[in-house]
Amino acid sequence: MHGFLSYSLIFLGTLSSIAVAEDWPQFLGPQRNGISKETNLLNQFPEDGPKVVWRSPVGVGMSGISVVGETAFTLAQDDQHQYVIAIDSKTGDHRWRSPLAPAYENTMGDGPRSTPAIDEGNVYAVSGEGILGCFSATDGGKKWSVDPVQEFGGKPAEYGVACSPILTSEHVIITVGLPKATVAAFDRSSGKIAWTAGTGNAAGYSSPTLLSLHDQVQLVVFHGQGVFGLDPKTGKELWSYPYITDYHCNIATPIAVDGNVLISAGENHGTALLNVPAKSGGEINEIWTSFGNRSIFRNEWQTSILLDGYLYGFDNIGSAGPVTNLACVEAKTGKLIWQKKRFGKGNLIAADGKLWCSTMDGELVIVAATPEKFQELGRASLIGETRQSPALSEGRLYLRDGAEMICVDIKR
Repeated sequence: MHGFLSYSLIFLGTLSSIAVAEDWPQFLGPQRNGISKETNLLNQFPEDGPKVVWRSPVGVGMSGISVVGETAFTLAQDDQHQYVIAIDSKTGDHRWRSPLAPAYENTMGDGPRSTPAIDEGNVYAVSGEGILGCFSATDGGKKWSVDPVQEFGGKPAEYGVACSPILTSEHVIITVGLPKATVAAFDRSSGKIAWTAGTGNAAGYSSPTLLSLHDQVQLVVFHGQGVFGLDPKTGKELWSYPYITDYHCNIATPIAVDGNVLISAGENHGTALLNVPAKSGGEINEIWTSFGNRSIFRNEWQTSILLDGYLYGFDNIGSAGPVTNLACVEAKTGKLIWQKKRFGKGNLIAADGKLWCSTMDGELVIVAATPEKFQELGRASLIGETRQSPALSEGRLYLRDGAEMICVDIKR
């Protein structure tokens, strides 16, 4: 099992360590920004499509995939339980499967939604109703679990708990969205509550992130009624910005743009780039906004990719989002650079100068990551319906639907 490379030299020990470049140890990858440093990847698919290394049944769910060393991790369920699942990344063979919580049903789809985080031999996972558990990455043995609803009262998010955990050196942190706590940090070794922050806010469906802002690390949380910045060690609130959306559907993860914070939501809500303070009591300034039915950038559930000053992401149009474009936007100004109309719903990561887009129809699409123009380089149909972005590790791309996981070789 590969260990994480320490962030402490950069961020003074605030962040947890991150994986070596070939690992994808958490939601949105090593830096939680959807970007891989891997190179020498395909520029187009062969005529008969990319090489499928293996397919492996996993079960029902909308969890993403994390890959560390030679193991891929995800969450799924059968008729009885939600499970944490470990799969041999070379062969697709199951290594272990451990129960996390009872099977979860929801009108918006059954099963877990969260992507597990892996560090120092442990797997941290969140079930569809919000139960947080810690498991041995080696054999799946459960070390501890905690139910935030029992701890704080209230009820889980209406459409299920979609937050993926974020790790610091001491804590595992999740958005709980309960009356007595919006965010909660738990001791990584014991599961005991370390601190809470916020009250009275719905959870929303976004995952918290650690961003470098004003030469310090802030925990930035896009909850159901806005976004705030916290001290990741103590949970102290540094700033807060209200952002109300229908049904608390703030889903995309915030992005740092030149020390500022970008948030976005779909269904005719839009995007804001915020200059936020380093200390509590400071002012928040809107650098640019693009709101409403004329917005040029409305990320629904997909976190955009920031590359060389440009944002690449999905622009979701209309109430209930029937139409989705793929767009490139200048990050510092909000200027629309190009747009591929009706590209379709999907998700994306970036590597080797390319966007690797998964569509809801189960396709993998390669798009050149350039502001010059939209250029599709390849498209292949691989799996069933999916909302998850791919995971990438050692030249292999991993994707799943509500039944199986697939591994594809994308090395040149």
